[in-house]
Amino acid sequence: MSEASAIVCHMNIKLEDGSTADSTQASGKPAKLNLGDQSLSPAFEAQIKALKAGDKHTFTLEPVDAFGESNPDAIHHLDRSRFPADMKLEEGVIVSFAGPGGSEIPGIVRNLAGDSVTVDLNHPLAGHKVTFELDVVEVLTQ
Repeated sequence: MSEASAIVCHMNIKLEDGSTADSTQASGKPAKLNLGDQSLSPAFEAQIKALKAGDKHTFTLEPVDAFGESNPDAIHHLDRSRFPADMKLEEGVIVSFAGPGGSEIPGIVRNLAGDSVTVDLNHPLAGHKVTFELDVVEVLTQ
């Protein structure tokens, strides 16, 4: 029997307070989770590698195994002049920065103080214990 190389599933991601952080149900498009390419943590892969089409599986991961710990080096204090004059800056607004190779890096405005803007480039779910609810649609094998 071939090893699963990817799992196609609908996924709800819930925070510790029970609120939904993200869901593929809203878009109607399931997520494709690739196994063995280092895109998922070993703990996440261990939870999904034996799943079959039709399975429903719920599991909780600590921050280090989900979206990582919050990294203080990814929090930057920038001068307001670095942003377009017409940009509405307020806490919670997501701003985009140019990354290496033309990629875009999203950041969340965390604080405004005078001309100083605090931007957090951590993943929005970094530092959170997260529960994943999976509904497996299809298992792809290599």
